[in-house]
Amino acid sequence: MTTTTAHPPQDADAVGARQAASVIVLRDGPDGALQVLMLRRAERDGDMRSGVWVFPGGVLDPVDGSLHGRCDGDEAAAANERLGLATGALDYSVAAIRECAEEVNLLLAAGGDVAAALPELQKLRTGADFVALCERHDLRLDAGALAYHSHWLTPPGLPKRFDTRFFVARAPAGQEPVADEGEAVEIAWLTPAEALDKARALKLLPVTRETLKDLARFASVEACLAEARTRRQPPRMMPRVGRDAAGRPRPVLPGEWAYAEIGRLDPAGHGDVCFELPPLRPVVLSERVTRVTCANGSVMTGPGTNTYLLRAPGSDEVTVLDPGPDDAHTEAHLQAVLAAAAPGRIVRIVVTHTHKDHSPAVARLRALTGAPTVGRVAAHPVWQDTGFHPDLVPEDGERLVLGHGATLRAVATPGHASNHLCWLLEEEQLLFTGDHVMQGSTVVINPPDGEMATYLASLERLLSLELRWFAPGHGFLMAEPHAEVRKLIAHRLAREAKVAAALQAAGEASAESLVPVVYGDVPDARHGIALRSLTAHLLKLVRDGRVAAGASAWRWIGPPP
Repeated sequence: MTTTTAHPPQDADAVGARQAASVIVLRDGPDGALQVLMLRRAERDGDMRSGVWVFPGGVLDPVDGSLHGRCDGDEAAAANERLGLATGALDYSVAAIRECAEEVNLLLAAGGDVAAALPELQKLRTGADFVALCERHDLRLDAGALAYHSHWLTPPGLPKRFDTRFFVARAPAGQEPVADEGEAVEIAWLTPAEALDKARALKLLPVTRETLKDLARFASVEACLAEARTRRQPPRMMPRVGRDAAGRPRPVLPGEWAYAEIGRLDPAGHGDVCFELPPLRPVVLSERVTRVTCANGSVMTGPGTNTYLLRAPGSDEVTVLDPGPDDAHTEAHLQAVLAAAAPGRIVRIVVTHTHKDHSPAVARLRALTGAPTVGRVAAHPVWQDTGFHPDLVPEDGERLVLGHGATLRAVATPGHASNHLCWLLEEEQLLFTGDHVMQGSTVVINPPDGEMATYLASLERLLSLELRWFAPGHGFLMAEPHAEVRKLIAHRLAREAKVAAALQAAGEASAESLVPVVYGDVPDARHGIALRSLTAHLLKLVRDGRVAAGASAWRWIGPPP
Protein backbone atom coordinates (compact mmCIF):
# COMPACT_ATOMS: atom_id res chain seq x y z
CA MET A 1 0.00 0.00 0.00
CA THR A 2 1.30 3.48 -0.87
CA THR A 3 1.74 5.76 2.11
CA THR A 4 2.51 9.45 2.26
CA THR A 5 4.24 11.57 4.85
CA ALA A 6 2.58 14.67 6.30
CA HIS A 7 4.95 17.59 6.12
CA PRO A 8 4.81 20.55 8.50
CA PRO A 9 2.96 23.57 7.12
CA GLN A 10 5.09 25.85 4.97
CA ASP A 11 5.95 29.35 6.13
CA ALA A 12 4.63 32.40 4.29
CA ASP A 13 7.65 32.63 1.96
CA ALA A 14 7.26 29.02 0.80
CA VAL A 15 3.50 28.95 0.22
CA GLY A 16 2.85 27.61 -3.27
CA ALA A 17 6.36 26.25 -3.77
CA ARG A 18 6.68 22.58 -4.71
CA GLN A 19 8.85 20.51 -2.39
CA ALA A 20 11.79 19.01 -4.26
CA ALA A 21 15.09 17.20 -3.79
CA SER A 22 18.32 17.18 -5.79
CA VAL A 23 21.46 15.09 -5.55
CA ILE A 24 24.87 16.46 -6.50
CA VAL A 25 26.75 13.42 -7.78
CA LEU A 26 30.53 13.66 -7.36
CA ARG A 27 33.57 11.70 -8.42
CA ASP A 28 37.34 12.09 -8.28
CA GLY A 29 38.29 12.66 -11.91
CA PRO A 30 41.11 11.03 -13.89
CA ASP A 31 43.54 13.69 -12.72
CA GLY A 32 42.30 13.46 -9.12
CA ALA A 33 40.28 16.68 -9.23
CA LEU A 34 36.73 16.68 -7.91
CA GLN A 35 34.13 16.49 -10.69
CA VAL A 36 30.39 17.01 -10.55
CA LEU A 37 27.75 15.41 -12.79
CA MET A 38 25.79 18.07 -14.68
CA LEU A 39 22.79 17.58 -16.93
CA ARG A 40 21.18 19.91 -19.45
CA ARG A 41 17.43 20.25 -19.25
CA ALA A 42 15.30 19.96 -22.38
CA GLU A 43 14.26 23.12 -24.17
CA ARG A 44 10.65 24.06 -23.43
CA ASP A 45 8.85 27.20 -24.55
CA GLY A 46 8.08 29.67 -21.77
CA ASP A 47 10.08 27.83 -19.10
CA MET A 48 12.91 29.82 -17.50
CA ARG A 49 14.58 26.49 -16.59
CA SER A 50 14.62 25.51 -20.25
CA GLY A 51 18.08 24.46 -21.37
CA VAL A 52 19.76 25.08 -18.03
CA TRP A 53 22.55 22.92 -16.64
CA VAL A 54 21.55 21.49 -13.27
CA PHE A 55 22.02 18.52 -10.94
CA PRO A 56 19.64 15.53 -11.02
CA GLY A 57 16.49 16.24 -9.07
CA GLY A 58 12.78 16.92 -9.06
CA VAL A 59 9.64 17.29 -7.01
CA LEU A 60 8.66 14.89 -4.26
CA ASP A 61 6.22 12.17 -5.29
CA PRO A 62 3.46 10.82 -3.02
CA VAL A 63 5.03 7.37 -3.43
CA ASP A 64 8.33 8.45 -1.83
CA GLY A 65 6.95 7.92 1.65
CA SER A 66 6.21 4.27 0.86
CA LEU A 67 9.94 3.55 0.46
CA HIS A 68 11.12 4.58 3.93
CA GLY A 69 11.27 0.92 4.90
CA ARG A 70 13.71 0.28 2.06
CA CYS A 71 16.18 2.97 3.19
CA ASP A 72 19.48 1.83 4.72
CA GLY A 73 22.18 3.89 6.38
CA ASP A 74 20.00 6.62 7.83
CA GLU A 75 17.37 6.94 10.52
CA ALA A 76 14.23 9.02 10.21
CA ALA A 77 14.82 10.91 13.47
CA ALA A 78 18.41 11.81 12.55
CA ALA A 79 17.35 12.91 9.06
CA ASN A 80 14.58 15.09 10.50
CA GLU A 81 17.06 16.76 12.85
CA ARG A 82 19.55 17.48 10.04
CA LEU A 83 16.92 19.04 7.80
CA GLY A 84 15.14 20.85 10.64
CA LEU A 85 11.84 19.07 10.04
CA ALA A 86 9.36 17.57 12.47
CA THR A 87 8.86 14.65 10.10
CA GLY A 88 9.29 13.56 6.50
CA ALA A 89 12.99 14.18 5.91
CA LEU A 90 13.47 10.71 4.42
CA ASP A 91 11.00 11.65 1.67
CA TYR A 92 13.65 14.03 0.37
CA SER A 93 16.33 11.34 0.45
CA VAL A 94 14.09 8.92 -1.44
CA ALA A 95 13.15 11.58 -3.99
CA ALA A 96 16.82 12.44 -4.59
CA ILE A 97 17.69 8.78 -5.15
CA ARG A 98 14.62 8.20 -7.36
CA GLU A 99 15.25 11.30 -9.51
CA CYS A 100 18.89 10.31 -9.96
CA ALA A 101 17.78 6.90 -11.21
CA GLU A 102 15.12 8.34 -13.51
CA GLU A 103 17.17 11.16 -15.05
CA VAL A 104 20.75 9.89 -15.32
CA ASN A 105 20.44 6.13 -14.69
CA LEU A 106 22.51 6.03 -11.52
CA LEU A 107 21.16 3.86 -8.72
CA LEU A 108 22.22 4.63 -5.15
CA ALA A 109 21.44 1.22 -3.69
CA ALA A 110 22.88 -0.60 -0.67
CA GLY A 111 21.47 -4.04 -1.40
CA GLY A 112 19.20 -6.18 -3.55
CA ASP A 113 19.71 -7.30 -7.12
CA VAL A 114 21.27 -4.05 -8.33
CA ALA A 115 22.83 -5.63 -11.45
CA ALA A 116 19.43 -6.81 -12.64
CA ALA A 117 17.79 -3.47 -11.88
CA LEU A 118 20.29 -1.25 -13.75
CA PRO A 119 19.17 -2.18 -17.32
CA GLU A 120 15.59 -1.26 -16.41
CA LEU A 121 16.33 2.29 -15.21
CA GLN A 122 15.80 3.84 -18.64
CA LYS A 123 12.23 2.52 -18.66
CA LEU A 124 11.26 4.48 -15.55
CA ARG A 125 8.66 7.15 -16.19
CA THR A 126 6.76 7.57 -12.91
CA GLY A 127 7.31 7.26 -9.20
CA ALA A 128 5.15 4.16 -9.22
CA ASP A 129 7.53 2.59 -11.77
CA PHE A 130 10.42 3.17 -9.36
CA VAL A 131 8.52 1.61 -6.45
CA ALA A 132 7.75 -1.42 -8.61
CA LEU A 133 11.43 -1.69 -9.59
CA CYS A 134 12.49 -1.63 -5.92
CA GLU A 135 9.98 -4.34 -5.05
CA ARG A 136 10.82 -6.50 -8.06
CA HIS A 137 14.53 -6.58 -7.25
CA ASP A 138 14.25 -6.19 -3.47
CA LEU A 139 16.38 -3.03 -3.63
CA ARG A 140 17.69 -1.34 -0.49
CA LEU A 141 18.12 2.39 -1.08
CA ASP A 142 21.42 3.84 0.17
CA ALA A 143 20.11 6.85 2.09
CA GLY A 144 23.36 6.85 4.05
CA ALA A 145 25.26 7.76 0.88
CA LEU A 146 23.57 11.16 0.86
CA ALA A 147 25.07 14.05 2.82
CA TYR A 148 22.82 17.07 3.30
CA HIS A 149 24.28 20.10 1.58
CA SER A 150 21.86 23.05 1.35
CA HIS A 151 18.29 24.32 1.20
CA TRP A 152 17.10 26.71 -1.52
CA LEU A 153 13.74 28.32 -2.22
CA THR A 154 12.82 29.86 -5.59
CA PRO A 155 12.14 33.63 -5.31
CA PRO A 156 8.54 34.73 -4.75
CA GLY A 157 6.69 36.08 -7.74
CA LEU A 158 7.89 33.47 -10.26
CA PRO A 159 5.32 31.16 -11.90
CA LYS A 160 7.16 27.97 -10.86
CA ARG A 161 8.65 27.81 -7.39
CA PHE A 162 10.59 24.98 -5.74
CA ASP A 163 11.49 24.42 -2.09
CA THR A 164 14.52 22.19 -2.65
CA ARG A 165 16.85 20.21 -0.40
CA PHE A 166 20.25 19.47 -1.95
CA PHE A 167 22.40 16.44 -1.10
CA VAL A 168 25.90 15.41 -2.17
CA ALA A 169 26.83 11.79 -2.91
CA ARG A 170 29.70 9.84 -4.41
CA ALA A 171 28.90 8.32 -7.81
CA PRO A 172 28.08 4.61 -7.32
CA ALA A 173 30.98 2.33 -8.31
CA GLY A 174 30.67 0.46 -11.57
CA GLN A 175 27.82 2.58 -12.94
CA GLU A 176 27.91 5.06 -15.81
CA PRO A 177 25.41 7.90 -16.12
CA VAL A 178 23.14 8.03 -19.14
CA ALA A 179 20.84 10.89 -20.08
CA ASP A 180 17.19 9.87 -20.12
CA GLU A 181 16.63 12.09 -23.20
CA GLY A 182 13.44 13.34 -21.62
CA GLU A 183 14.33 15.61 -18.70
CA ALA A 184 18.08 15.32 -19.38
CA VAL A 185 19.17 15.76 -22.99
CA GLU A 186 22.91 15.97 -22.27
CA ILE A 187 25.20 15.10 -19.37
CA ALA A 188 28.82 15.93 -18.54
CA TRP A 189 31.38 15.41 -15.80
CA LEU A 190 32.94 18.79 -15.05
CA THR A 191 35.08 20.29 -12.33
CA PRO A 192 33.32 23.20 -10.62
CA ALA A 193 35.81 25.58 -12.25
CA GLU A 194 35.02 24.18 -15.70
CA ALA A 195 31.28 24.50 -15.13
CA LEU A 196 31.71 28.12 -14.02
CA ASP A 197 34.12 29.00 -16.85
CA LYS A 198 32.58 31.91 -18.76
CA ALA A 199 34.10 30.59 -21.97
CA ARG A 200 31.82 27.53 -21.76
CA ALA A 201 28.78 29.80 -21.38
CA LEU A 202 26.73 27.18 -19.59
CA LYS A 203 23.27 28.45 -18.73
CA LEU A 204 23.15 28.21 -14.93
CA LEU A 205 20.51 29.07 -12.37
CA PRO A 206 21.71 31.15 -9.39
CA VAL A 207 21.40 28.16 -7.04
CA THR A 208 23.56 26.05 -9.36
CA ARG A 209 26.18 28.76 -9.73
CA GLU A 210 26.43 29.33 -5.97
CA THR A 211 26.56 25.59 -5.28
CA LEU A 212 29.39 25.15 -7.78
CA LYS A 213 31.29 27.98 -6.08
CA ASP A 214 30.93 26.12 -2.79
CA LEU A 215 32.05 22.81 -4.32
CA ALA A 216 35.15 24.50 -5.78
CA ARG A 217 36.57 24.70 -2.24
CA PHE A 218 37.15 20.95 -2.11
CA ALA A 219 40.03 18.98 -3.57
CA SER A 220 38.30 15.58 -3.35
CA VAL A 221 34.95 13.88 -2.96
CA GLU A 222 35.88 12.68 0.51
CA ALA A 223 36.70 16.20 1.68
CA CYS A 224 33.37 17.49 0.37
CA LEU A 225 31.36 14.66 1.94
CA ALA A 226 33.16 15.00 5.27
CA GLU A 227 32.34 18.70 5.49
CA ALA A 228 28.72 18.20 4.38
CA ARG A 229 28.15 15.56 7.06
CA THR A 230 28.90 18.17 9.71
CA ARG A 231 26.10 20.45 8.50
CA ARG A 232 22.99 20.74 10.62
CA GLN A 233 20.01 22.75 9.41
CA PRO A 234 21.94 25.06 7.07
CA PRO A 235 20.00 28.29 6.52
CA ARG A 236 17.49 28.30 3.72
CA MET A 237 18.64 30.44 0.81
CA MET A 238 15.91 32.34 -1.01
CA PRO A 239 16.96 34.78 -3.73
CA ARG A 240 14.72 37.77 -4.44
CA VAL A 241 14.17 39.30 -7.84
CA GLY A 242 15.30 42.92 -8.17
CA ARG A 243 16.15 45.33 -10.97
CA ASP A 244 19.26 47.31 -11.79
CA ALA A 245 19.18 51.06 -12.39
CA ALA A 246 18.25 50.46 -16.03
CA GLY A 247 15.30 48.23 -15.07
CA ARG A 248 16.86 44.87 -15.96
CA PRO A 249 15.81 42.07 -13.59
CA ARG A 250 18.03 39.48 -11.93
CA PRO A 251 17.93 37.37 -8.76
CA VAL A 252 19.51 38.98 -5.70
CA LEU A 253 21.11 36.50 -3.32
CA PRO A 254 21.12 36.54 0.48
CA GLY A 255 24.26 38.35 1.52
CA GLU A 256 24.00 40.97 -1.22
CA TRP A 257 23.58 44.46 0.18
CA ALA A 258 20.09 45.07 -1.24
CA TYR A 259 18.62 41.71 -0.20
CA ALA A 260 16.95 42.69 3.08
CA GLU A 261 15.58 45.93 1.65
CA ILE A 262 14.04 44.11 -1.31
CA GLY A 263 12.34 41.74 1.13
CA ARG A 264 10.90 44.66 3.09
CA LEU A 265 9.71 46.66 0.08
CA ASP A 266 8.62 43.78 -2.17
CA PRO A 267 7.58 40.75 -0.09
CA ALA A 268 5.28 39.47 -2.86
CA GLY A 269 8.10 39.32 -5.40
CA HIS A 270 6.92 41.78 -8.05
CA GLY A 271 10.58 42.41 -8.89
CA ASP A 272 10.31 46.19 -9.05
CA VAL A 273 12.85 47.18 -6.35
CA CYS A 274 16.27 48.40 -7.46
CA PHE A 275 19.31 46.49 -6.15
CA GLU A 276 21.56 49.46 -6.91
CA LEU A 277 21.71 52.92 -5.35
CA PRO A 278 21.54 55.26 -8.34
CA PRO A 279 22.18 58.82 -7.19
CA LEU A 280 19.40 61.41 -7.01
CA ARG A 281 16.63 58.82 -7.36
CA PRO A 282 14.14 58.93 -4.44
CA VAL A 283 13.32 55.57 -2.85
CA VAL A 284 10.24 55.36 -0.64
CA LEU A 285 11.18 53.06 2.25
CA SER A 286 7.95 53.47 4.23
CA GLU A 287 5.11 55.93 4.69
CA ARG A 288 7.48 57.92 6.92
CA VAL A 289 10.86 57.57 5.17
CA THR A 290 12.27 58.41 1.73
CA ARG A 291 15.95 58.08 0.78
CA VAL A 292 17.93 60.08 -1.76
CA THR A 293 21.56 59.05 -2.35
CA CYS A 294 24.16 61.67 -3.26
CA ALA A 295 26.43 61.15 -6.27
CA ASN A 296 29.58 61.32 -4.11
CA GLY A 297 30.42 57.61 -4.19
CA SER A 298 34.05 56.76 -3.39
CA VAL A 299 36.28 54.40 -1.43
CA MET A 300 35.33 56.27 1.74
CA THR A 301 31.63 56.84 1.03
CA GLY A 302 30.70 53.60 -0.72
CA PRO A 303 27.78 54.15 -3.12
CA GLY A 304 27.31 57.69 -1.77
CA THR A 305 25.91 59.51 1.25
CA ASN A 306 22.26 58.79 2.02
CA THR A 307 19.96 61.69 2.79
CA TYR A 308 16.70 60.69 4.47
CA LEU A 309 13.43 62.62 4.33
CA LEU A 310 11.12 61.95 7.27
CA ARG A 311 7.50 62.92 7.83
CA ALA A 312 4.54 61.85 9.92
CA PRO A 313 1.86 59.92 8.00
CA GLY A 314 -0.34 62.39 6.16
CA SER A 315 1.80 65.40 7.11
CA ASP A 316 3.37 67.90 4.70
CA GLU A 317 6.15 68.80 7.15
CA VAL A 318 9.46 67.17 6.22
CA THR A 319 12.59 66.64 8.31
CA VAL A 320 15.81 66.13 6.34
CA LEU A 321 18.54 63.99 7.91
CA ASP A 322 22.15 64.34 6.69
CA PRO A 323 21.87 66.56 3.58
CA GLY A 324 25.37 65.56 2.44
CA PRO A 325 28.54 67.30 1.23
CA ASP A 326 29.11 70.75 -0.20
CA ASP A 327 30.90 69.98 -3.46
CA ALA A 328 30.25 69.60 -7.18
CA HIS A 329 27.36 67.23 -6.48
CA THR A 330 25.52 69.47 -4.02
CA GLU A 331 23.31 71.50 -6.34
CA ALA A 332 21.83 68.46 -8.09
CA HIS A 333 21.50 66.58 -4.81
CA LEU A 334 19.64 69.35 -3.01
CA GLN A 335 17.30 69.78 -5.96
CA ALA A 336 16.55 66.05 -5.79
CA VAL A 337 15.90 66.38 -2.04
CA LEU A 338 13.53 69.32 -2.58
CA ALA A 339 11.71 67.41 -5.32
CA ALA A 340 11.33 64.38 -3.05
CA ALA A 341 9.93 66.61 -0.29
CA ALA A 342 7.34 68.24 -2.58
CA PRO A 343 4.58 69.12 -2.15
CA GLY A 344 5.60 69.19 1.50
CA ARG A 345 7.92 71.75 3.06
CA ILE A 346 11.19 71.16 4.86
CA VAL A 347 10.83 72.33 8.47
CA ARG A 348 13.91 70.81 10.13
CA ILE A 349 17.45 69.68 9.21
CA VAL A 350 19.04 67.01 11.43
CA VAL A 351 22.57 65.60 11.25
CA THR A 352 24.20 62.48 12.67
CA HIS A 353 27.69 64.03 12.75
CA THR A 354 29.75 66.67 10.99
CA HIS A 355 32.17 64.75 8.78
CA LYS A 356 32.44 66.41 5.41
CA ASP A 357 30.29 63.93 3.51
CA HIS A 358 27.29 64.35 5.84
CA SER A 359 26.68 67.91 7.02
CA PRO A 360 28.24 70.68 4.87
CA ALA A 361 25.15 70.96 2.62
CA VAL A 362 23.19 72.05 5.72
CA ALA A 363 24.08 75.69 5.12
CA ARG A 364 22.81 75.72 1.54
CA LEU A 365 19.65 73.78 2.40
CA ARG A 366 18.91 76.14 5.27
CA ALA A 367 19.34 79.11 2.95
CA LEU A 368 16.82 77.57 0.57
CA THR A 369 14.24 76.58 3.19
CA GLY A 370 14.85 78.61 6.36
CA ALA A 371 14.64 75.35 8.34
CA PRO A 372 16.41 75.22 11.75
CA THR A 373 19.25 72.75 12.29
CA VAL A 374 19.73 70.02 14.89
CA GLY A 375 22.98 68.32 15.85
CA ARG A 376 26.19 68.55 17.84
CA VAL A 377 29.58 70.18 17.28
CA ALA A 378 32.68 67.94 17.31
CA ALA A 379 35.31 68.26 20.04
CA HIS A 380 38.16 68.39 17.48
CA PRO A 381 38.08 70.31 14.17
CA VAL A 382 40.18 67.88 12.06
CA TRP A 383 38.15 66.29 9.23
CA GLN A 384 35.07 68.18 10.46
CA ASP A 385 32.58 70.60 8.95
CA THR A 386 33.63 73.56 11.09
CA GLY A 387 30.88 75.74 9.61
CA PHE A 388 28.11 73.75 11.30
CA HIS A 389 26.39 75.77 14.03
CA PRO A 390 23.18 74.03 15.16
CA ASP A 391 20.11 75.84 16.37
CA LEU A 392 19.32 72.92 18.69
CA VAL A 393 21.91 70.76 20.45
CA PRO A 394 19.98 67.65 21.50
CA GLU A 395 20.57 65.75 24.71
CA ASP A 396 20.93 61.99 24.63
CA GLY A 397 17.41 60.56 24.58
CA GLU A 398 15.77 63.82 23.51
CA ARG A 399 12.76 63.33 21.25
CA LEU A 400 11.76 65.31 18.18
CA VAL A 401 8.04 64.93 17.45
CA LEU A 402 7.69 65.17 13.67
CA GLY A 403 3.91 64.94 13.85
CA HIS A 404 1.31 62.40 14.90
CA GLY A 405 2.87 58.94 14.47
CA ALA A 406 6.49 59.94 13.86
CA THR A 407 9.02 60.47 16.65
CA LEU A 408 12.81 60.73 16.40
CA ARG A 409 14.91 59.99 19.48
CA ALA A 410 18.54 61.06 19.77
CA VAL A 411 20.92 58.21 20.68
CA ALA A 412 24.41 59.43 21.57
CA THR A 413 26.96 57.15 19.87
CA PRO A 414 30.39 58.80 20.05
CA GLY A 415 33.44 56.92 18.82
CA HIS A 416 33.58 57.34 15.07
CA ALA A 417 33.19 61.03 15.86
CA SER A 418 32.89 62.71 19.24
CA ASN A 419 29.58 64.32 18.26
CA HIS A 420 28.01 61.29 16.59
CA LEU A 421 24.28 60.74 17.11
CA CYS A 422 22.13 57.94 15.80
CA TRP A 423 18.44 58.77 15.43
CA LEU A 424 15.73 56.25 16.27
CA LEU A 425 12.41 56.41 14.44
CA GLU A 426 10.48 54.89 17.31
CA GLU A 427 7.34 53.88 15.44
CA GLU A 428 9.34 51.65 13.07
CA GLN A 429 12.18 50.69 15.43
CA LEU A 430 14.43 51.92 12.62
CA LEU A 431 17.76 53.47 13.58
CA PHE A 432 19.48 55.98 11.30
CA THR A 433 23.08 55.05 12.00
CA GLY A 434 25.06 57.68 10.09
CA ASP A 435 28.59 56.26 10.12
CA HIS A 436 28.27 54.41 13.42
CA VAL A 437 27.26 51.30 11.48
CA MET A 438 28.00 51.14 7.76
CA GLN A 439 27.03 48.47 5.27
CA GLY A 440 29.72 46.29 3.79
CA SER A 441 32.65 47.73 5.74
CA THR A 442 33.84 48.89 9.12
CA VAL A 443 34.11 52.61 9.79
CA VAL A 444 37.40 54.44 10.24
CA ILE A 445 38.17 55.51 13.81
CA ASN A 446 40.37 58.56 13.40
CA PRO A 447 42.02 60.02 16.54
CA PRO A 448 41.89 62.43 18.21
CA ASP A 449 38.16 62.96 17.55
CA GLY A 450 37.59 59.26 16.98
CA GLU A 451 38.17 56.93 19.92
CA MET A 452 38.13 53.12 19.77
CA ALA A 453 37.12 52.36 23.37
CA THR A 454 34.27 54.85 23.14
CA TYR A 455 33.20 53.42 19.78
CA LEU A 456 32.99 49.88 21.17
CA ALA A 457 30.99 51.11 24.16
CA SER A 458 28.57 52.89 21.79
CA LEU A 459 28.14 49.69 19.80
CA GLU A 460 27.39 47.77 22.99
CA ARG A 461 24.76 50.36 23.85
CA LEU A 462 22.76 49.53 20.71
CA LEU A 463 22.24 45.98 21.97
CA SER A 464 19.98 47.36 24.71
CA LEU A 465 17.65 49.09 22.22
CA GLU A 466 14.63 47.44 20.61
CA LEU A 467 15.57 47.61 16.94
CA ARG A 468 14.26 46.06 13.75
CA TRP A 469 16.20 47.91 11.05
CA PHE A 470 19.30 50.00 10.45
CA ALA A 471 19.20 52.84 7.91
CA PRO A 472 22.93 53.54 7.38
CA GLY A 473 24.53 56.69 6.04
CA HIS A 474 25.93 54.59 3.18
CA GLY A 475 24.10 51.58 1.76
CA PHE A 476 20.71 49.88 1.92
CA LEU A 477 18.42 49.12 4.84
CA MET A 478 19.92 46.43 7.07
CA ALA A 479 17.90 43.76 8.86
CA GLU A 480 18.82 41.96 12.11
CA PRO A 481 20.56 45.00 13.61
CA HIS A 482 21.68 43.29 16.83
CA ALA A 483 23.41 40.56 14.83
CA GLU A 484 25.15 43.23 12.75
CA VAL A 485 26.36 44.96 15.93
CA ARG A 486 27.72 41.73 17.39
CA LYS A 487 29.62 41.06 14.17
CA LEU A 488 31.13 44.54 14.29
CA ILE A 489 32.21 44.14 17.90
CA ALA A 490 33.73 40.73 17.17
CA HIS A 491 35.57 42.14 14.15
CA ARG A 492 36.99 45.06 16.12
CA LEU A 493 38.13 42.84 18.99
CA ALA A 494 39.72 40.39 16.55
CA ARG A 495 41.60 43.27 14.92
CA GLU A 496 42.68 44.50 18.35
CA ALA A 497 44.03 41.02 19.13
CA LYS A 498 46.09 41.15 15.93
CA VAL A 499 47.48 44.54 16.94
CA ALA A 500 48.40 43.20 20.36
CA ALA A 501 50.01 40.05 18.96
CA ALA A 502 52.01 41.97 16.35
CA LEU A 503 53.30 44.49 18.88
CA GLN A 504 54.14 41.82 21.44
CA ALA A 505 56.13 39.93 18.78
CA ALA A 506 58.02 43.09 17.85
CA GLY A 507 58.45 44.35 21.41
CA GLU A 508 58.48 47.90 20.12
CA ALA A 509 57.34 49.26 16.76
CA SER A 510 55.93 52.24 14.94
CA ALA A 511 52.28 52.18 13.95
CA GLU A 512 53.29 52.38 10.27
CA SER A 513 55.37 49.21 10.55
CA LEU A 514 52.46 47.32 12.13
CA VAL A 515 49.96 48.11 9.37
CA PRO A 516 51.17 45.46 6.83
CA VAL A 517 51.05 42.81 9.57
CA VAL A 518 47.71 43.72 11.13
CA TYR A 519 45.98 44.71 7.88
CA GLY A 520 47.50 42.15 5.55
CA ASP A 521 43.97 41.32 4.37
CA VAL A 522 43.44 44.92 3.18
CA PRO A 523 44.75 46.20 -0.20
CA ASP A 524 47.97 48.21 0.10
CA ALA A 525 46.24 51.25 -1.35
CA ARG A 526 44.08 51.45 1.78
CA HIS A 527 46.86 51.07 4.33
CA GLY A 528 46.98 54.83 4.87
CA ILE A 529 43.34 54.73 5.95
CA ALA A 530 43.94 51.59 8.01
CA LEU A 531 46.72 53.40 9.89
CA ARG A 532 44.13 55.68 11.49
CA SER A 533 42.10 52.84 12.99
CA LEU A 534 45.26 50.95 14.00
CA THR A 535 46.40 54.05 15.91
CA ALA A 536 42.99 54.14 17.59
CA HIS A 537 43.47 50.50 18.65
CA LEU A 538 46.91 51.32 20.06
CA LEU A 539 45.51 54.23 22.05
CA LYS A 540 42.85 51.92 23.48
CA LEU A 541 45.56 49.44 24.49
CA VAL A 542 47.43 52.30 26.19
CA ARG A 543 44.24 53.12 28.07
CA ASP A 544 43.92 49.44 29.01
CA GLY A 545 47.47 49.48 30.45
CA ARG A 546 48.88 47.01 27.92
CA VAL A 547 50.88 49.36 25.67
CA ALA A 548 53.17 52.33 26.36
CA ALA A 549 53.42 55.20 23.89
CA GLY A 550 56.90 56.56 23.13
CA ALA A 551 58.07 59.52 21.09
CA SER A 552 58.25 57.53 17.85
CA ALA A 553 57.19 53.99 18.71
CA TRP A 554 54.77 51.90 20.76
CA ARG A 555 56.00 49.34 23.29
CA TRP A 556 54.22 46.23 24.56
CA ILE A 557 54.04 46.08 28.38
CA GLY A 558 50.84 44.18 29.11
CA PRO A 559 49.95 40.52 29.63
CA PRO A 560 49.94 38.22 26.57
CA PRO A 561 47.07 38.91 24.14
